[in-house]
Amino acid sequence: MSTAENLISQDNLTSLQTTLDRQRAAFMAEGEVKYETRIDRLDRALAMVVDNQDAIIEAVNADFGCRSRHVTLMMDLYTSVAGIKFVKKNLKKWMKPEKRKANPPLNLFGAKALIHYQPKGVVGLMTPWNVPVNMIFTPLADILGAGNRCMIKPSEFTPATSALMAELFPKYFEETEVMICNGGAEIGAAFSGLAFDHLIFTGASSIGRHIMRAAAENLTPVTLELGGKSPVIISNDVNFDDCAGKLISGKTMNSGQVCISPDYCFVPETRLEALITRAKELVDQFYPTIKNNPDYVSMINERHQDRIMSYIADAKERGSRVIELNPTGEDFSDGSSGKIPLHLIINPDDDSLAMQNEIFGPIMCIKSYSNLDDAIAYINRRPRPLALYYFGKNKIETEKV
Repeated sequence: MSTAENLISQDNLTSLQTTLDRQRAAFMAEGEVKYETRIDRLDRALAMVVDNQDAIIEAVNADFGCRSRHVTLMMDLYTSVAGIKFVKKNLKKWMKPEKRKANPPLNLFGAKALIHYQPKGVVGLMTPWNVPVNMIFTPLADILGAGNRCMIKPSEFTPATSALMAELFPKYFEETEVMICNGGAEIGAAFSGLAFDHLIFTGASSIGRHIMRAAAENLTPVTLELGGKSPVIISNDVNFDDCAGKLISGKTMNSGQVCISPDYCFVPETRLEALITRAKELVDQFYPTIKNNPDYVSMINERHQDRIMSYIADAKERGSRVIELNPTGEDFSDGSSGKIPLHLIINPDDDSLAMQNEIFGPIMCIKSYSNLDDAIAYINRRPRPLALYYFGKNKIETEKV
């Protein structure tokens, strides 16, 4: 690292530390964080989302290049509002002390045990780019509801949205309550090294390792929501139209740029071709065109677009059957649209890029199976996923999965 870069890092670290110190001082000076104060902060967060929804939609669309108003309303704004309202609805109950049985020797001389839920102080929140508004406000609702202050580091991959957040938050909150800390990877590294009272990170597992390592220096408690390869198991007795519709809807949502998006799907051997046929029909119905369709979301940037294309190329080089669901045969070869049609990779090699890495894009791997136990064993041999989906009616089989 050069001397100039080191000076920039030190300046950034000093600014972040100053913000943390001010928030912690304000938290300590406040003392008990009353119910009314928490509700007021939640109401201000709610007002910020509702009052500025058009500006938020425009900013998110600018960051993606093409992201439908409807997608942002559903994935970012509705979920943010619902999360805040859920905390408001339950807050009074959550704040009440809970009785516990006091075991020996704590119960000597008539002692009783209670759990009092107290705010921690200043919480650091590091948010991802794929759902850039919801992933600020849903955890922020919990943070504010619990009586904490918050410093937020949004993703540098959504600069327009992050800049808008930095503009809006001071209009609704004091900097000692909530503060946006924008910047690139350097700011992120400095941010994760601060001595927060709690640190929350949502994103890739590879970055999560760095976050946990940095937080360990201060013994900061960390909550990580990481990705993974979320599998699907389709049973023999399933309503095929219903399950295929849900599967394709879920996979094409945000062009697969969702942490719980299905990554690979087990389907009975006898129903493999039926699933492929139905997937084609559904994409024809949902997205009759793709390139100029405002409802089909672009990849967030060229880097992620190239990564997805490399997974597709790798599968083809390995001889896997790759099916591009492109109803009108549009040409995406120059990459100018930022969009990639949904691709199905049929029975890919286990060591292929699409099966080794979280996809986070419009690819779905489909693996046929003849024995459910084999499918379950395959999933259990791999790292634990963030989500698992099962389609079937048999209650015993459902419990087994």
